[in-house]
This record gives sequence, C-alpha cells and structure tokens, in this order.
Amino acid sequence: MTDSTVAAIAEDAIAAERAPRERRWIAVALVAPALLVVGLFFVLPLVLSAVSAFTAGSAFTTAHFAKALDLYGRDLAFTVAIVMLSTMLIAVAAIAIAAYLTLGEHPRAVAILRWLYRWPLFIPFVVTGQVMRTFLAKNGMLNHALIGSGLIEPISAQSMLDWRGIVVAFVWKQAPFVTLLLAGAMAALERQHIEAAQNLGAPRWRVLVDIVLPQVKGTLLVGLVLSFVAMLSVLSVPLMINPNSPTMITVDVAYRINTFADYAVANALCLLSLVLAAIGAAFYLRHAVQQNTRS
Repeated sequence: MTDSTVAAIAEDAIAAERAPRERRWIAVALVAPALLVVGLFFVLPLVLSAVSAFTAGSAFTTAHFAKALDLYGRDLAFTVAIVMLSTMLIAVAAIAIAAYLTLGEHPRAVAILRWLYRWPLFIPFVVTGQVMRTFLAKNGMLNHALIGSGLIEPISAQSMLDWRGIVVAFVWKQAPFVTLLLAGAMAALERQHIEAAQNLGAPRWRVLVDIVLPQVKGTLLVGLVLSFVAMLSVLSVPLMINPNSPTMITVDVAYRINTFADYAVANALCLLSLVLAAIGAAFYLRHAVQQNTRS
C-alpha cells in the first residue's frame, strides 16, 4: 500500500466523521428559529409567571394562590364543570356525526352533512361569542324559531346567556374539529370488518360501538384533550355570554389585570389552569403509553 493510498484512506475517514457533524449543525440551524420563538414567547413567559406567582418581593410565598382560591375557588370549580360537560357533549356530537359520515346509507344526506359540519372550524371564538349573544338571547333567533314553530309561547321565552350559552358555544365551535379527526380515522379503517358485521345483520349502532369506536378511540382522545385545553384558555366566549359570577377563570384573570393590575394573583390563576390542562394531557399520555405497551 503506497503512501498516497494511505493518505486517501485517511482523508476519506476524516470526511466520513465530519459529515455527520455538518448535518447535525444544519439540523440545529433549521430548528433554531422555532426553538427561539418557543423560548421567547412560551417558556420565558411561563417562567416569569411562575416566579411572580410564588414570590412577594424577593421572598417565596404561596399567599397569591391562597388569595386566588379564596376569591375565585367557586369560579375554578365552575370552569372545570363547564369544560368537562362541554367535552362530553363534544364527544357525543363528534361520534354521532363521524359515524353517520362513515356508516350513513343516504349519499345525499352524507354529502350535505360533510359540507355543513365544518363551517364552525373557520369562525374565531370571539365571533362565536358574538353570534351566540344574538342567537341565545331572550329575543334571539332561537326563541323566535321556537315561537314561530309553536313549540313554546312568547311568554315562556328565556335567555340562555348563562352557563348553558357557554356550553352551546363551546360544543358548536369544537365539535367539528373533533369530528374532522374522528371521521378521518374512521374512513381509514378496513371496510371489510364493517361490511362483514353488516352482512351478519348487525345494526349500525352495534357496528359503531363494537367495531369502529375501539379502533379510533385514540384519535377521539387526542381531539378531546386538545379541545379541553383550548376551552380552558378562551376569554371571549364567557366574557360575552356570562361575565357574572360564577364565571370562567379566564375572565377572572382579565379582571385582576385590568382592574387591579394584580399580576401575581392573575399568574397564580393561570398556573392553576395550567395544572388543569396538564391533567388532561397526562390522561392522554397514560393512554398512549398503555397502547404502546399492548402493541
């Protein structure tokens, strides 16, 4: 082996070692802008909020959390109840719509439903709140429709601008999102299983419960967790529909900041809502780990 051959082999070895390093730096350079945005606009504010919530001056304290629970403990429970109820109703609505899109026997009705159910996806929460203010008011469109159809008398018309209005707004806005995920997962299933069950005489509800839902429950859980977290952070809907006590915790945060400039208690409320969101995320992660273990 000549000296030139040895040198060539050494250069090839050095180049082979250098290539992964160069690719690593290229990957870091591509990811760096996204990491910078996440760090500046998410991680740093979270750290500063935690510091503000746990300190008074330069001393560690939990007084801000005690004050938040004392003043807004009822609103915290109200928030949990509203979001949990909305999540369950979203699940029911999403399963019903996605199931009909997958198992429906009337092509025209399926096509119309597929076209209609997605519209709320493109409407922001602030517009949703304004729409529900006019739709659910005592003299709103809902009561006019019920009176016109003879279902209720004009004197029996009631405003739904309370906790019921918040639930209606959340379900109307978030159900299409979960339905979109769920319908896609159902459409990806093997049709042979569904057709075999139908050929054996199984009704559609039995096919849905025994065959379809067990295979798409992971997708359903993802959509519900994302909706749960999204509803916890919404300010416009409860502020427009039900700003009175009890109300949701986002309204309390805005009130503490705008009225008292009390960022410490507001940050404590935000961290409490973060704990609620983390519970939903932990539930999903536990399910995902169990699924991976089984597979």
